[in-house]
Amino acid sequence: MAFSSQNNDDVMSEMNITPLVDVMLVLLVVFIVTAPMLTNAIPIQLPKTAAVAPAERQDPLVVSINGEQQFFINKALIEREQLVQRLAQAKTANSNLNVQVQADQSANYGVVAGLLADLEKAGITRLSLLTQK
Repeated sequence: MAFSSQNNDDVMSEMNITPLVDVMLVLLVVFIVTAPMLTNAIPIQLPKTAAVAPAERQDPLVVSINGEQQFFINKALIEREQLVQRLAQAKTANSNLNVQVQADQSANYGVVAGLLADLEKAGITRLSLLTQK
């Protein structure tokens, strides 16, 4: 019978990186914990000031078109001929005017496109189209 003995006298050619990974994770945790403390290390007494009132929030102007192709501004019925004039007046009163357009799903697309053209004529550039989810 022949017995073979395996003598592994060869040098290990691969490096074990498990201890290296352990050390790196510990260092990472240390840096994560100490980093917030370093940003607040300087004691500063901030001055107190009177509260400043927030800028007045303007409600948007809502232009609606119902199923009968009638126009409304903030729920008030308005004739098509007066629409551009009223929009221009609102724009001159508030240069940052926000307009929300809501149209019934049965409204004619051409009427809605005409409304968008009227908004452009009035100089209104801040516009939202309202839909349902």
